[in-house]
Amino acid sequence: METQDLKLFIVSDSVGETAELVVRAALSQFDFHSYEIRRFSFVADRDQVMELMDEADEDSIIMFTMVVPEVRQLLVEEIRKRNLPSVDLMSNLMELFEKRLDMKPIGEAGLIRRLDEQYFRRIEAIEFAVKYDDGKDPRGLQKADIVLIGISRTSKTPLSMYLAHRNIKVANVPLVPEVSPPKELFEVKPQKIIGLTTDPYKLIEIRKERIKALGLQDNANYASIQRIIEELEYADALMKKFGCPVIDVSARAVEESASIILEICREIGYDVGLMKK
Repeated sequence: METQDLKLFIVSDSVGETAELVVRAALSQFDFHSYEIRRFSFVADRDQVMELMDEADEDSIIMFTMVVPEVRQLLVEEIRKRNLPSVDLMSNLMELFEKRLDMKPIGEAGLIRRLDEQYFRRIEAIEFAVKYDDGKDPRGLQKADIVLIGISRTSKTPLSMYLAHRNIKVANVPLVPEVSPPKELFEVKPQKIIGLTTDPYKLIEIRKERIKALGLQDNANYASIQRIIEELEYADALMKKFGCPVIDVSARAVEESASIILEICREIGYDVGLMKK
């Protein structure tokens, strides 16, 4: 066979992207560019197998990632009948994992693509949390699955990021007595709003540490008990006006507070959509 006639058939019961990447990676190790790659995606029955095999000839190499046993077996038999070179890119690895994990494979095509989709949704949610953090852009409030409100240092940002890793789009808005909340916040459905509060004396310590980190004087009004109580009272009044549930984050880890938020959503029947790890 002359190398310039090399025909590479990539066969998959899903998209076949993974197989093509593997093939191209292997080919990149050779100073050779005269080949044709043909991808056959979503091959799921006998007719499709026979059709692609009829297009193969003696210059063809069949490479496949098939996880549905019946279709894979049929393809292997047809390859053997025609005495064509082939590479099963999936079975040996699956057999190794099956023995090592003592588990049977699911045998369902396209699962990695679904995992990829979940990954990209998660990235989208993380980017959303960054973009609409700390009230940066109130236009994001209507787009959010959940809106967190609370005074400074009540874990709004850590919670937003944690929930983003659960594929949930979260925006948060700081509440400050001297600054009116954005009008867009009053247009958000009440069930999407979660209020965050905390113990004033615990907050003093947190804010003092924040002040030190910023290199400011530790007697700043930001960390005074009078100021903190004023802010908490202002926030409490607003939360009552919204009629939203309120979580005390004083003695709770971010994970615990996030779990409570999700449970609240379930109890009131609000579907935030993709509560998946």
